[in-house]
Amino acid sequence: MRRIVRAAALDPADVVVEVGPGLGSLTLGLLDAARRVVAVEVDPVLAAALPATAAERSPGDLTVVTADALRVTELPGDPPTALVANLPYNVAVPVLLTMLERFPSIRHGLVMVQQEVADRLTAPPGSRTYGIPSVKLAWYAAARQAGSVPRSVFWPVPNVDSGLVAFTRREPPGGDRAATFAVVDAAFAQRRKTLRAALAGWAGSPAAAEAALRAAGVDPGLRGEALGVEEFARVAAATRV
Repeated sequence: MRRIVRAAALDPADVVVEVGPGLGSLTLGLLDAARRVVAVEVDPVLAAALPATAAERSPGDLTVVTADALRVTELPGDPPTALVANLPYNVAVPVLLTMLERFPSIRHGLVMVQQEVADRLTAPPGSRTYGIPSVKLAWYAAARQAGSVPRSVFWPVPNVDSGLVAFTRREPPGGDRAATFAVVDAAFAQRRKTLRAALAGWAGSPAAAEAALRAAGVDPGLRGEALGVEEFARVAAATRV
C-alpha cells in the first residue's frame, strides 16, 4: 500500500477519491499523503466501519460515501483532483472511465487492476492487446504502467497477477466523445474485419463507411487496432459534416 501511495505522486493539496476502500488499508496511506480523501464504498458494513478504523490509525480528513461508484454523479466537498484505488476487478474499466467522465477535476491518479487489464489500458495502437479500453482511456488521459503486483501479497491468494496504471489527464482530441466511442465500439466489435466492413453497420453501408474513413484521412483497408484516438475522433466527425 505504501508503494501505491508513493507511485501515485500525490500533492499534499490533493483531494483524492478512492473507490472500493474495503477495510481501509490503502485509505490510511492516502490520508497521510493528501489533504482529503473521499472513499466510495458500496458495502454498507465496510463503509460504516471505515471512519473508526481511520480515526484510530491515521487521523485525517475522510469522507465515506456509501454508494455504487458507477452510479455516483456528485461527491461532497471540494471536487476531487486525483483518483487512487484498488479497483474491484470485475468493474475496473467502467469505473475508471466513468469517474474520468463525471469528474473532470480529476487530473491524475493511479489504479490497481488485473495485470491483463493493465496491459489493455496502456497498450499503444498496433499492439496485440490494444482495444476499446486503450482507446477510451486515451480520450481522457495519457496512461502508463507503474509496476506489477504479485499475487503473493494478497490474502487469500488470487489466481491473477495485478498491475498499476498511472494516468495524467490531457485535453481530449476534439469532437464529440459519445460519437467517437460509438465508432470505437463498432470498429472493435469485429476486429478481424477491415474498417470499411466493421463500420458498415454504424455508417449505414460499407460505401458510407468508406466515404467517412476517406474524409477523415484513414485507409478503409486498415483494422481498428491501427488507429489512435485522434483518428477515431476524425472518423466520427466526418459523418457529422
